[in-house]
Amino acid sequence: MPIITLPDGSQRSFDQAVTIADVAASIGAGLAKAALAGKVNGQLVDTSYLINEDIQLSIVTEKDSEGLEVLRHSCAHLLAMAVKELFPSAQVTIGPVIEDGFFYDFAFERAFTTDDLVKIEKRMEELAAKDAPVVRSLMSRDEAVTFFEKMGEQYKVEIISSIDTQQDLSFYRQGDFIDLCRGPHVPSVGKLKAFKLTKVAGAYWRGDSNNAMLQRIYGTCWANKKDLQAYLMRLEEAGKRDHRKLGKQLSLFHVQDEAPGMVFWHPNGWTLYQVLEQYMRQVQNANGYQEIKTPQVVDISLWERSGHAANYAESMFTTHSENRHYAVKPMNCPCHVQVFNQGLKSYRDLPLRLAEFGSCHRNEPSGSLHGIMRVRGFTQDDAHIFCTREQIGAEVADFIALTLQVYKDFGFDDVQMKLSTRPAKRVGDEALWDVAEQALADALNAAGLDWQLQAGEGAFYGPKIEFSLKDCLGRVWQCGTIQCDFNMPLRLDANYVAEDNTRRAPVMLHRAILGSFERFIGILIEHYAGLLPPWLAPVQAVVMNITDHQAEATKNFVNQLQAQGFRVLSDLRNEKIGFKIRERTLERIPYLLVIGDREVEQNTVSVRTRDGKDLGSMSLDEFAAKLRADIAQRGRVSLEK
Repeated sequence: MPIITLPDGSQRSFDQAVTIADVAASIGAGLAKAALAGKVNGQLVDTSYLINEDIQLSIVTEKDSEGLEVLRHSCAHLLAMAVKELFPSAQVTIGPVIEDGFFYDFAFERAFTTDDLVKIEKRMEELAAKDAPVVRSLMSRDEAVTFFEKMGEQYKVEIISSIDTQQDLSFYRQGDFIDLCRGPHVPSVGKLKAFKLTKVAGAYWRGDSNNAMLQRIYGTCWANKKDLQAYLMRLEEAGKRDHRKLGKQLSLFHVQDEAPGMVFWHPNGWTLYQVLEQYMRQVQNANGYQEIKTPQVVDISLWERSGHAANYAESMFTTHSENRHYAVKPMNCPCHVQVFNQGLKSYRDLPLRLAEFGSCHRNEPSGSLHGIMRVRGFTQDDAHIFCTREQIGAEVADFIALTLQVYKDFGFDDVQMKLSTRPAKRVGDEALWDVAEQALADALNAAGLDWQLQAGEGAFYGPKIEFSLKDCLGRVWQCGTIQCDFNMPLRLDANYVAEDNTRRAPVMLHRAILGSFERFIGILIEHYAGLLPPWLAPVQAVVMNITDHQAEATKNFVNQLQAQGFRVLSDLRNEKIGFKIRERTLERIPYLLVIGDREVEQNTVSVRTRDGKDLGSMSLDEFAAKLRADIAQRGRVSLEK
């Protein structure tokens, strides 16, 4: 009978078939109690899974990442159970695990309220306390359709009917509630001890705006109350840092219904935007990039040739004029090839690095729009490197080093890298995909960097390396990318004269460091909670007078600082100095300078930071030198305690 090999290499033999729960119990009572699932030969299964042959087994508990996923998955079903008990007419649809939690979509005749969420969560707690066992069963597809039709669960019927298989389907029952699911689930609902419902939002059935609007209830689930509380505190802090709130508070930008997914930049926000653009322009110029500008609206034929019309059509805005069909560019790459194609190129011209702060538009679903983090109109620090196959490794390596340096300038030291390989929907020869994927992997390995594989997550035209930043709250933001593309140059007739006088298609490396300017600014706002370092702050200092007697001295001080290129304002309002300081502190201006009679007499200013730290009196030259030094450090300086 079965011999079971455990992760430490030890083996256990049994005289008869056993479940994973049995194996856990044979090891110890503590493990039996803690067991949530098992991994049989690498596959995650329920603790009720029957073992009748030799296998490799690991017992999954709440300490494992897979265990946390099982808890969250099971909690989604507990949510559905509670909703069905409280609101019997609600129809259940799907409830997957997401980052830090789960959601479940419901069809219901009215909108769920905040009070409803409180009731649902309370009922979930009551159900968990009953600790009903979770029992797996199998049904044929036809049986399942009949079963859910009798229950009036039309969405489940649609899901099951769309499954093209003759295999039996798995179902999980807890109490009187049963749901279609692949599993695995916790052995009993009493394992769910730390969860919280967070919000409700609208969601189209199957993500299609032509379908019915459902209600999506979000929740989070953790292994214990301590972890749950820590997460809720992070959520609270994230709420305080919400870029939409701070964007309004600091008068950086706004969005409105008349232009969904488009940003209205205010003077302060546009100043920040320009600082980013000028910085990236300097970086690109220093690293051999040539800046170009290409059209916004281009005939659809170019997008057909590039493959975008076939693979990206749903995300493209189109228009017609004079019997011609145009597309608003969703990305810059086909246009950059057109610049490359002007004039004969030689291998001696390569690598050719073309950069553009390219304004792009994508028809993102309205439900996915989120402040300036997810928009329809955006600008990229986009560039394309045209090179030979032999130059790929060096170019990718140089880009990786450059990207990490740029992130440090913005105060991000924790960067995750992932290699995304060919997706199911793609263009190009498989042999070229092999070469491209290997080239990127080799560059990462040569740099001695840790990276993760994301199989099937590449662009339709090539594999890519993704760079993700971890912010001060531990959230991960995907920003930079470099993509190796053998296909687009071929499709758009790009070529160069090789050393042997033959014509060859160049390799095209698509790359961006910040990604979308809009999104990156949103990340910066939340990372710094609006307390931007001096080099990024729209206003670096404000000079305030105590009485009208210092008005002229204040103006002169501001004028001299502005003449040196600093972003400085004066505050000459007839208000008490304490009021001015409080108000400007709320505006998160790095330095608050005060001029009174003493300062006029001594030709100095009293300097304090926005967190209230008193730096004493400084002359104009002393303060200018300090501010200049802070700016030079970029994101590596902090004024806060």
